[in-house]
Amino acid sequence: MNNLISSLFFGVKNPEFLQGIQQAISNTSPEGIYAGDNIFTIGRNLSFLDNEAFVKAWKMHAETQVEHAIVWRIYVLSWLAKSVLARKVPGDFVECACYKGISARIICDYVDFINSDKHYYLYDLFEHDDAMTHHAMPEHSTTLYEQVKARFATFPNVTVTKGFVPQILDEVAPEVISFLHLDMNNAAAEIGALERLFDRLSPGGILVLDDYGWRAYREQKLAEDPWLAARGYDVLELPTGQGLVIK
Repeated sequence: MNNLISSLFFGVKNPEFLQGIQQAISNTSPEGIYAGDNIFTIGRNLSFLDNEAFVKAWKMHAETQVEHAIVWRIYVLSWLAKSVLARKVPGDFVECACYKGISARIICDYVDFINSDKHYYLYDLFEHDDAMTHHAMPEHSTTLYEQVKARFATFPNVTVTKGFVPQILDEVAPEVISFLHLDMNNAAAEIGALERLFDRLSPGGILVLDDYGWRAYREQKLAEDPWLAARGYDVLELPTGQGLVIK
């Protein structure tokens, strides 16, 4: 029986909401329930929970309640990354705002990235101060950069870079990209990254916009829609809140 039930719903302050979710669960089919990450489904196959290789990687590296609740999002990334490799799309992998590197590490394990012919470029500031336009994350710190580098210490084809996006992309970035994941919670930074990297994305390459479907980050959608439309692309909003573009 495939279920994943979490109490993690972003932006929910009234405990009666979670009580309502529990009541709904108790009054429906006990199978195919996903509750968490602002998703509530019933009667779904949730096939990714049957994927032993993915579940092994996820359980090995997910450390927090959030990282467990967002498993559907992480699987979307993992499936797309595997698709890029299977289709032999030219170019390297890029993630802007990797935070702790959890999703990237799960991807690396799932697709056996160490034995691929690609390189993975991870970017973040890794710490926060009040002068920054993006909001802080719980584990931002002066030591996070070294922790993330240690997470990928056994991967010679993963580079972790500390710096402001998009400026740091002028110094360190691949010339050809097959998989591009933006998760910066910041419209100007994401447009800046697109300005520098989208033309490097190979035909058949994948762009994932993590915050695209979330009302709290609607400014990003409003900036990215016209930018991509001007180049002939529409973004597919996924139920996970991610936006998907295939080049």
